[in-house]
Amino acid sequence: MAVLNGLSVDIEEWFQVGAFEKTIVRGDWDALQSRVERNTGIVLDLFAEAAVKATFFTLGWVAARHPALIRRIVAEGHELASHGWDHARVFTLDAAAFRDDLRRTRATLEDAGGVAVTGYRAPSFSIDARTPWAHQVLAEEGYAYSSSVAPIAHDHYGWRESPRYAWHPLKDAALVELPVTVAQVGGRRLATGGGFFRLLPAALTDFAVRQVNAAGQPAIFYFHPWEVDPGQPRVASAPLRSKLRHYSRLGAMAGKLRGLVGRHQWGRIDAIAAGR
Repeated sequence: MAVLNGLSVDIEEWFQVGAFEKTIVRGDWDALQSRVERNTGIVLDLFAEAAVKATFFTLGWVAARHPALIRRIVAEGHELASHGWDHARVFTLDAAAFRDDLRRTRATLEDAGGVAVTGYRAPSFSIDARTPWAHQVLAEEGYAYSSSVAPIAHDHYGWRESPRYAWHPLKDAALVELPVTVAQVGGRRLATGGGFFRLLPAALTDFAVRQVNAAGQPAIFYFHPWEVDPGQPRVASAPLRSKLRHYSRLGAMAGKLRGLVGRHQWGRIDAIAAGR
């Protein structure tokens, strides 16, 4: 029997990304062109064509401005989950500020979607060794699971010491952490989601999915709606590395996604977390 893998989308605007966090000021966000509803609509249509369900980790900032989008996500049978309020990395907050962020975001999402929110993904996978309090706060706030860890070493994020598969970070709570999937090649871990999937051959992600499924484990895959939008505005003042990471192969992403979705079995992450 095929393993059910977790398909997830991190809902944020094209300008709310780590690549531009030092270039675009948060105070300017509302003056920039919004493309998140259009781009997420493309993703929803793609999933409907493939008859798959997914988890949409959504910023509270987006939900407050696009409640109709949130209602559509829920109406089409997908899981609505939290991505924090405005993409602030968890390690830039203390425990009290993190708790406030969680509560504000959940209230906004649940008000817009009319469903309970029990899943969380940290912006830029920013739960790591610097945030020993984060899982405790999530458990106290009633979250069933987190998918906030990238078990790799990377210049922007990563917790290399994390287990590759589902683990329970707290002895006294049922909260489960579901790291995003990496491929193990020799002694190296290679990332597979988001920009890595967009920029590298799809065969690497297929290999990673088959590798973890062979171990009886689900893959956890992620990407962003802005990655299917080659027409998005260009930020000329951003560093060259950021521009290369953000804009390369945007036109190829939708086709690659259709292929990936068709080659494996996918579903909502809450369904996976429930069995862990």
